[in-house]
Amino acid sequence: MAPVKSVRKAVIPVAGNGTRFLPATKAMPKEMLTIVDRPVVQYAVEEAMQAGIEHIVFVTGRNKQAIEDHFDDVPELISSLTRSGKDAQISELARMLPTAGSVSFTRQQAPLGLGHAVWCARDLIGDEPFALLLPDMISYGARGCMAGLMDLYNDVGGNVVAVEECAPEETSKYGIVGMGAKTRHGFEVTQMVEKPRVSEAPSTYYLNGRYILQPEIFSILAHQQRGAGNEIQLTDGMLRLSVTQPFHAHPYEGRTFDCGSKQGFIEANVAFALARADIGNLVFESVREMVLSHQQAIQAA
Repeated sequence: MAPVKSVRKAVIPVAGNGTRFLPATKAMPKEMLTIVDRPVVQYAVEEAMQAGIEHIVFVTGRNKQAIEDHFDDVPELISSLTRSGKDAQISELARMLPTAGSVSFTRQQAPLGLGHAVWCARDLIGDEPFALLLPDMISYGARGCMAGLMDLYNDVGGNVVAVEECAPEETSKYGIVGMGAKTRHGFEVTQMVEKPRVSEAPSTYYLNGRYILQPEIFSILAHQQRGAGNEIQLTDGMLRLSVTQPFHAHPYEGRTFDCGSKQGFIEANVAFALARADIGNLVFESVREMVLSHQQAIQAA
């Protein structure tokens, strides 16, 4: 068996318009909306770095300058914090600042789908495997989802995807994979079906927005026909790649919040706030009181 090539780079697509969050996203990138006190995109970057990724490639669009600025140094802010003696904030900003040269930005000029966004990163990735993290999908657990995906990749190579279980009646909402032989950190993927009918779903494991893909996906996406929504779909490209290369899946043991939806965004804010040592108890009491008040109002109605 040939040695497994290291995964050094990750692609994070951030070109979407965020129309589901209008008017908040009229002038602000949706990826800069905050979960407690960090923007959504920062969670994906930290997850990638904790998994050993050395270089992040952002695929951006128009009006996304705030993302680039967020991952840059701001000397005047540091000077102001220093004068105020706010050492904790200075340390936090220093911790999240990427190493010089470890991030790149490229443009997706037209909204042609996730597959096209990935293809836009081809020259920055080159001929090597890469991670792909959808920033709207935030993993919540003792360990980041990408770290587990790396464990599986280092065992089996090829292409690997992260999955989670959903209720059987919800399979029509997701991309669902078929289960094959088990491995130490996952199982072989035998099928990938986009939003199957409940009666036709090959399993209850859905793709949760974390991938490690081989560079051959780029040549496939270059000629990929438009699919659902008249867009170039990544799943269609992966299906073609699976004809010649194996795919394996890693079941994530935590939970993924879809912060591209209002419900998932609010749930993520509550979950991450409750987990914080500084505000967790206060948030718990506030949420508990609101829930009780809501229940009493329903009963009184």
